Amino acid sequence: MAPDSVPYTPKKILITGAAGFIPSHVTNRLIKNYPDYKIVALDKLDYCSSLRNIAPCRSSPNFKFVKGDIACSDLVNHLLVAEDIDTIMHFAAQTHVDNSFGNSFEFTTNNIYGTHVLLEACKVTQQVRRFIHVSTDEVYGETDMETDIGNPEASQLLPTNPYSATKAGAEMLVMAYHRSYGLPTITTRGNNVYGPNQYPEKLIPKFILLAMKGQQLPIHGNGSNVRSYLYAEDVAEAFDVILHKGVIGHVYNIGTKKERRVQDVAEDICKLFGLDPKTAINFVQDRPFNDQRYFLDDEKLKKLGWQEKTPWEEGLKKTKEWYTQNPNWWGDVSAALHPHPRVSANFHSNDDGWLSPRDNTSNGKCNCNGSSGLKFLIYGRTGWIGGLLGKLCTSKGIPFEYGKGRLEDRRSIIEDIQRVKPTHVFNAAGVTGRPNVDWCESHKVETIRTNVVGTLTLASVCKESNNLLMMNFATGCIFEYDKEHPQGSGIGFKEEDKPNFTGSFYSKTKAMVEELLKEYENVCTLRVRMPISSDLTNPRNFITKISRYNKVVNIPNSMTVLDELLPISIEMAKRNCRGIWNFTNPGVISHNEILELYKEYIDPGFKWVNFNLEEQAKVIVAPRSNNEMDATKLKKEFPELLSIKDSIIKYVFEVNKKT
Repeated sequence: MAPDSVPYTPKKILITGAAGFIPSHVTNRLIKNYPDYKIVALDKLDYCSSLRNIAPCRSSPNFKFVKGDIACSDLVNHLLVAEDIDTIMHFAAQTHVDNSFGNSFEFTTNNIYGTHVLLEACKVTQQVRRFIHVSTDEVYGETDMETDIGNPEASQLLPTNPYSATKAGAEMLVMAYHRSYGLPTITTRGNNVYGPNQYPEKLIPKFILLAMKGQQLPIHGNGSNVRSYLYAEDVAEAFDVILHKGVIGHVYNIGTKKERRVQDVAEDICKLFGLDPKTAINFVQDRPFNDQRYFLDDEKLKKLGWQEKTPWEEGLKKTKEWYTQNPNWWGDVSAALHPHPRVSANFHSNDDGWLSPRDNTSNGKCNCNGSSGLKFLIYGRTGWIGGLLGKLCTSKGIPFEYGKGRLEDRRSIIEDIQRVKPTHVFNAAGVTGRPNVDWCESHKVETIRTNVVGTLTLASVCKESNNLLMMNFATGCIFEYDKEHPQGSGIGFKEEDKPNFTGSFYSKTKAMVEELLKEYENVCTLRVRMPISSDLTNPRNFITKISRYNKVVNIPNSMTVLDELLPISIEMAKRNCRGIWNFTNPGVISHNEILELYKEYIDPGFKWVNFNLEEQAKVIVAPRSNNEMDATKLKKEFPELLSIKDSIIKYVFEVNKKT
């Protein structure tokens, strides 16, 4: 095919991975500058993608978002035809080198197979006039430290890590489809990019967030590795130029000759925050292979009219200001801030709450085998929460298996993980007592064995199994009202507060294991309280319990409506949430308030009698916890979360209402 140097004007562009860092800047720029272009954004919302990144596009009538995987050929073919796509800008990829050393097959699946699906769809539909394939400077391999000549586009590809190898492999497919089938392809190879919206597994945002937290900045090896950095807005402009002026069949380097050592970057960030580099920088073990230098020749792109505009100092300051103003953009990123993160490529963001019916069409729901990339291993099959989780996974089409091993038996857990190969582990197993926590007072060994030893064993095995995320259902019954959190004050216990309730042995074991689990960064602890569900026949249901008691106390408490919150636990797993979370609906509700609703919706003739805590103490063995939990953290992550009273009405009483 003869090179086409005539300026190109697209009409309908498919941008893959559009909610990721670089493509989101490109998407926002095209929507802003070219109102006549229609943009279809395709993204499976992986852990490093967020619809927040492309929020500026949502008001445009020419923008459409589809949640889906490029590896699903049915979806890709459908989109090309249904949306009449004439241009593809293919950004979607797994890109973090550290992850590729521990999860290389995911990189092959996403970067090579996903690209192949797109190319084949273009060949079949024969309607795409431009296919821009986004690659990386890392395909060239290491550049000699002594040379001042960057790698030109014709250089040999010599990748040195699994990530760059998959990108080079994808490039070979692009080249083959151009030569064999005449597909109108253009390939780009870019330097490191930094700026707003970047997931903090990458060097600059990681260092900025750590500096904001007052923590040390970890440098792999001795910090002498050299990289070139371009500001995100300059890179978006480069893609704008290549889209309109790039020549079919050509490769374009997107780079800068201004290089910096990793140590220099860390020192510049320390300077921005007024930190002493001698104490703020921590040199850690290097990764398996860390190229010393990448260096590009960027003259070819400059001839198309592009120039780097943002000086390093200005771009770094802008980036620092953005992260300072948006510290929680990505939620809990503690795992990514680890010196050697191992974030599974299967952890998906879930920003579905941002999607309007217009955006999230059924077209984006791919039925390809394993397209969700999820598989859960659940412990607690015979328990209430474990059983509900299984039913929920079935209804959502999420593959899962129940664990066969006993939690305290390390070997059996390892066998479960090797057999199931899960992306996430849910621990809903635990001893709460039969029929209540009083049982634990006379069965302390059994309680410790499951609640402490078993939980810690599972967390340890998950950590050793590629840092598997363990969603651990815990309890909020480790607090009681005190002078700092008085009853009726609206001041709830927060995630960081120390447990203060030791009235029952059950609560003691739960407080003990929660403290020990802080040593495991792969654990997400969900503090459940007085669980409630729509199944009013279940004796574990708090509403069922108190409706059957002869007498009840009347104390406001935080509670958990499982019908609303269990689906949220799955979304939290997809979002890679970690640390401790108060897993309750906002607010409190008293026993009498619940029973009044029970009388209104279920049994108009229902009556009950109250008694006080002193009278209650005569009929129970261990005291009970009463408290209010602060659900601000959970509500911020899931703004749609209902208050406890509204949730009980919607999920329990409305569905069981007697007419």
